[in-house]
Amino acid sequence: MTMRKLSRWAQQQLDLRLSPQQLQAFSRYQQELLRWNQHTNLTAIREPDQVITKHFLDSLSVLTATGCLNGQRVADVGSGAGFPGLVLKIACPAMRLTLIESVGKKADFCRHIVQTLDLPEVTVLAERAETAGHMADHREAYDWAMARAVARLPILAEYLLPLVKPGGGMLAQKGETAAAEAEDAAHALQILGGKLENILPVELPGVAEPRYLVVIRKTGVTPERYPRRAGVPAKRPL
Repeated sequence: MTMRKLSRWAQQQLDLRLSPQQLQAFSRYQQELLRWNQHTNLTAIREPDQVITKHFLDSLSVLTATGCLNGQRVADVGSGAGFPGLVLKIACPAMRLTLIESVGKKADFCRHIVQTLDLPEVTVLAERAETAGHMADHREAYDWAMARAVARLPILAEYLLPLVKPGGGMLAQKGETAAAEAEDAAHALQILGGKLENILPVELPGVAEPRYLVVIRKTGVTPERYPRRAGVPAKRPL
């Protein structure tokens, strides 16, 4: 898939018109990801076409649930090489983005892309989500907190919901287990102040595996004790 096809997909599926400058930014992002990946294990996807489909389009699909993110404050937790956060930032330049990535080499790559593409209002926070959730500048400060392939939903809810302001949203990109995970997370959502709003299917060209966006609305304040200390949510999910 070429950048021209990316542009066409974005316009057809999202009603999103990408400028030549934005397409150039995606092209540079792709090049830098593939270059870094030769010496730093950022992603298992190493084919240029697959980067566009499985990283860029998959990240852009978030906009079907959130709408335009310009002017909104967004946290991307466990963003790895910047997905979905940096892709969304290129598409929605006026959003304010925080990437929360505890692995140093991945945080370094994200900083490199932010600098290379001269992306304003992006913070790269090299912390665990459990730590960020208790930091004054981040707790219940975001319109959206999102993650892709980080943890099962009962665990992910404890990472994300403490970051979201009441009335905001949590979004998880999931595969075929989306509905089962949402059911398993019902107790955690009740404790953390969230409510399942929607599970939206996503279709990507050439990708057979089912993809879903799980959207959870923040309906109340998260109790101060959550998230629990580092490692506990994964060991003892709510």
